[in-house]
Amino acid sequence: MDPRKLSVKELVSYCLDSQNQDGWNEFVRRFQPLIAGVVTKCVFRRKHPNLDFIDDLVQESYKKLIANNYKALRDFDFQHDNAFFGFLKVVAANVVEDHFRGSTSQKRGSGREEEDIEEVRTAASVPRNSLQPAELAILMGQIEHCLAKLAPEPNFTRDYTIFWLYYRQGLTAKAISKLPGITLSVKGVESTLLRLTRFVKVCLTSPPPSKKRVTGG
Repeated sequence: MDPRKLSVKELVSYCLDSQNQDGWNEFVRRFQPLIAGVVTKCVFRRKHPNLDFIDDLVQESYKKLIANNYKALRDFDFQHDNAFFGFLKVVAANVVEDHFRGSTSQKRGSGREEEDIEEVRTAASVPRNSLQPAELAILMGQIEHCLAKLAPEPNFTRDYTIFWLYYRQGLTAKAISKLPGITLSVKGVESTLLRLTRFVKVCLTSPPPSKKRVTGG
């Protein structure tokens, strides 16, 4: 069997069932760029990034995947390939988050007012089919810029990941809530989506700050 010809689901099953080294080599070859990219991006988002331990965090991401007899991989519920890519992004992002936050665990979502997820879909619906590729790229860049303003928040990495898993990868709030490291209920994920969507909508529609005219004396 050639692991390179397997689908994502087939490759993961092959690795777990056979423990074949060729399978794991293909796993690393196929997913290393994604995991390393997420780790690097999350580290660079810090005010004082330390690049020396990026490789260590990438390795730590793999350790999370294989811990407890590959529990994270075995428990993953395959809906489609994009869901697995989103899962790997969450694992990598949370490894970085845990590194910077230490062992302190903070949970959000308890006691919050229940929100209607339909309001999220309506508020931030993007008519992609009506946009040219260049226009869509500009819009995505503007949204990224808006979200970056929330970086000082303690759970920024997790919330940022939730936002894009929902809008880019197409995962449901229920699927996102089941991913390792999210630590939110379905309603907690929905509330996070609603809060970020409202913030982005206001950010995109707010006029730019006026420039003061400098006059000579």
